[in-house]
Amino acid sequence: MSIVKINVLTVPDEQRDVLEKRFGARAGAVDSADGFEWFELLRPVEGTDQYLVYTRWRDEESFQAWMEGPMKAAHQSGGAAEGGERPKPAATGSTVWSFEVVQQAGPKKEG
Repeated sequence: MSIVKINVLTVPDEQRDVLEKRFGARAGAVDSADGFEWFELLRPVEGTDQYLVYTRWRDEESFQAWMEGPMKAAHQSGGAAEGGERPKPAATGSTVWSFEVVQQAGPKKEG
């Protein structure tokens, strides 16, 4: 069964647009990774400053391969323009939660 990784990002109000634009600029960056199954960026709507970055993977090995390869390379460059400074992080904190999918369901198909 699949695994889920949720990166919990603490984002001050004034940095929300910055975070969302950065994720938008990288749209599709994970889509072709081997073992990748799903991505969602979840914006808080009440009582918290924490965004959730939800990804689902075929297995832990697929996630680790992406972390050590494409994700690491993207974060090392930091999105800096050539010769420019690396931009300040939009989040002030980050925690990763890990889960195994033990049950799942989708909408029933009429037919």
